[in-house]
Amino acid sequence: MSRTVDDANREIVRVRDMPYGAARTQAAEQQVRLVEAEGPDGARAFALLVLVESLVWNGEVERAYLPFTKVVRWYDERPEHFDASDVHGMFWSFKWMVGHLSDFPNVPAAQIEATLEDMERRYAVAGLGRDAVARERFSWARSRGTADVDALYDEWVRTPRDEYSQCEACDPGDRASYLIGRGDVDAGIRLIEQTLDAGVTCATEPADMLATLALAHLEAGRAEDAVSAHRRAVAALAQSESDMAGARGERFELLARGGQPVRALRALAADSHLLVAADTPADRFAFLRHVVAGTAALQVSHADEPVAFAGVPATDVATLHAWALAQADELARAFDARNGTDRFALLLAAARATRPADVVLDLDVIPAGFVAQPAAASHGSAGTPLPDGPVTQGAGPSHAGSGPAGAGAAEPHEPPAARAERLAREGDLVGAARAWLAAAAVAESEGRLGDAGLATAEAARCAQELGDDDGAAAVYPRAVARMRAGGVPPQDVVPVVVAWSPVAVTTGTADAALAAVDGLLHELADDPSTTPGAPAPDPSAAAAGAALTERVASIRRRACADLDDTAARVLASLGPEHADVAAARATRAAEAYAAGGAVADAAHAFWLAGRLHDSQGRVDDAVWNLESAVEGFGVVRQRGPRGEAASALVAVLRAAGRDERAEELLRLLSR
Repeated sequence: MSRTVDDANREIVRVRDMPYGAARTQAAEQQVRLVEAEGPDGARAFALLVLVESLVWNGEVERAYLPFTKVVRWYDERPEHFDASDVHGMFWSFKWMVGHLSDFPNVPAAQIEATLEDMERRYAVAGLGRDAVARERFSWARSRGTADVDALYDEWVRTPRDEYSQCEACDPGDRASYLIGRGDVDAGIRLIEQTLDAGVTCATEPADMLATLALAHLEAGRAEDAVSAHRRAVAALAQSESDMAGARGERFELLARGGQPVRALRALAADSHLLVAADTPADRFAFLRHVVAGTAALQVSHADEPVAFAGVPATDVATLHAWALAQADELARAFDARNGTDRFALLLAAARATRPADVVLDLDVIPAGFVAQPAAASHGSAGTPLPDGPVTQGAGPSHAGSGPAGAGAAEPHEPPAARAERLAREGDLVGAARAWLAAAAVAESEGRLGDAGLATAEAARCAQELGDDDGAAAVYPRAVARMRAGGVPPQDVVPVVVAWSPVAVTTGTADAALAAVDGLLHELADDPSTTPGAPAPDPSAAAAGAALTERVASIRRRACADLDDTAARVLASLGPEHADVAAARATRAAEAYAAGGAVADAAHAFWLAGRLHDSQGRVDDAVWNLESAVEGFGVVRQRGPRGEAASALVAVLRAAGRDERAEELLRLLSR
């Protein structure tokens, strides 16, 4: 029996609600095949548009052009099968085609021009606003570096916004980027700051504009402003969608030029996949261009610094620079040949000439080499082991770059812990970290080691959130040691070890974190027992005691699962030689989570185990764990993770030749 329009639309909506990835794209393709073969015609436009969107945002713009042309042709032939949403989606997709096709140098300029002309004609015939057309004409000229780009920019800025305009965050972000790029730095910075003050956000903003802002401040010699923007950019990047190649490249360049070679290379290691592949060739060129600039600056003093990135034949900064330059040059030649200009060559030449900035960025939240000194208590407060102001020469006020001006001012007789909590609420994490260290010193001087450990852990967490991995990794072990020495129950130490583990991996100190994990697991494995010879309680007291014992046991079992999950993730990050052990611990964590009713946590652990088994070629184990993950995410209605786990499962099934099972799974995801 054929589906009704409502039935088909419901299934297509479920596909559209999936996260971008292989599962969504293949499910969208399946829906198009079904509607083209069986109908109903009223759902065809919707199915095609969802496929276009899926391909565009999964980095497959070239493949999106065919379903895009199909939906336009269908509109010309059968407009009665388009509702208002379909019509809006079709006109909106013109922006994707014009904007993204230029990101592929093998797409002829004539095709892009023809699509842009068709877009302008159709918008005019439909009586739509012209802002989207003006923006795409400017963007195409900017990509090529043609002589009319300034005039087209001015025309775009003058054109009134309408329902097809970019979002209110991307629009000023693009304008500011252009202004800064052409030398109007102050105007670009003002526009970014106005947009940040307005608080508008989207999938890519404010991460893009903050990364641009940080680099602009560095080039102007404003180190504190660059640090502030950089910290905000790092936080925003963690929440952004798409590969964010430009912003991530700017982050590397900023750190490399700002006197932070270790942090720069760590950031590049985290983003190293972008060296060999990005969403589009233009995105990859953007990333490589910043890598060329950053390594050009690093070569001045760190040419011999060793590097190792998968798929990149480079052993030190000098050979990485040469490789990135060659890769970027190949792309630049392809783009310039298509565009008939030399814009990409000029961009690369400027990157190649980059040198270190005139200022050095101070990114330490926890001062390098910090060792807390007990401070004498006085009237509920204490002398602090750190000053309220600069920690190192020229570091600036403690609130710089992290919160409102003046947030670091201490209240009269305000205890360090209270001050730390206040500063954290006000957004001054630098000041909060230092106040927590002061609170830890007070607690330690008074013999309250458990409280000292907790305060130290809070300081480490502040540093971690601001990207000071070295500082966090230096004090997390101290926090754990103080908590253990102070008699804090092991299950209450577990969250601190879980938080410590990612920075331990980043800083190359994973062994210490794993030792802490296994030490806590050993202690938690021994259930607490009642005191021998104690008098038997009355029945009601016995019942209450049994309930309390079970609650404690449940908490301890959960803590063990968290530790196994943490160990699995740490081991997985250390290389394929640890994959077997990591997979076993992930599965053990998943089963413990499931037994305790923590379905979402179980699903995440099964997902990790599935990926690890897949990396080792164990198809059946990978399928079982990934199916468990998909099922678990479905139970708790977490559509995003469910779709991502399903994408991994579909890939495993396809690679193993189990196409029938993959098709069945895709149908289930849309029901």
